Amino acid sequence: MNKQEFLEKLKEGLAGLPQPDVDERVSFYGEMIDDKVEDGLSEQEAISEIGTVESVISGVLSDIPLGALVKKKIKTKRKLYAWEIVLIILGAPVWLPLLIAAAAVIFSLYVSLWAVIVSLWAASFAVGITGVALIVPAAIHFSKQNILSAVAVIGMAICAVGVSLFMIFGCAMASKGVLLLTKKVTVGIKKMLVRKEKSDEKVD
Repeated sequence: MNKQEFLEKLKEGLAGLPQPDVDERVSFYGEMIDDKVEDGLSEQEAISEIGTVESVISGVLSDIPLGALVKKKIKTKRKLYAWEIVLIILGAPVWLPLLIAAAAVIFSLYVSLWAVIVSLWAASFAVGITGVALIVPAAIHFSKQNILSAVAVIGMAICAVGVSLFMIFGCAMASKGVLLLTKKVTVGIKKMLVRKEKSDEKVD
């Protein structure tokens, strides 16, 4: 893929955004390719270093607030007819509660997911603190020369700390996964809005 093809696909992928934003991004990546070519790379090598068009589009959309895209989307490009306004008002008792219910379900599922992760974090720290706290009874057993009991308590302490570290690692991975999932879902929604906007513009 050469520079022209890359920029054309990028422009097409961002076509649903405001034209100034599209022009700015296309110009930015065009200059980036030119700079890399001046450093001795071919256009193909320069584009390979930048990444695929899809990854660039995802990066661009991730920087744009979702609210801005939704706000742009809900703006009508023409005045609504009286009958359209009447239908919207009459249908509000049906579509508005359904919309609110759907949003509430999605939000509750997302909050529940984070609640589970927070609980796991709390449990992992609790197990770790328990392991550290076991040093006190171990020391007491040693002071009373109960060697076997002291060794057993120390063994439990080491196991608790080990389990805690393992749980912390798992919690970190789970948190990272949820954040990545959130980002992908958000970018996916933005792509849908942009593509829908682009298709609406073609129809117009």
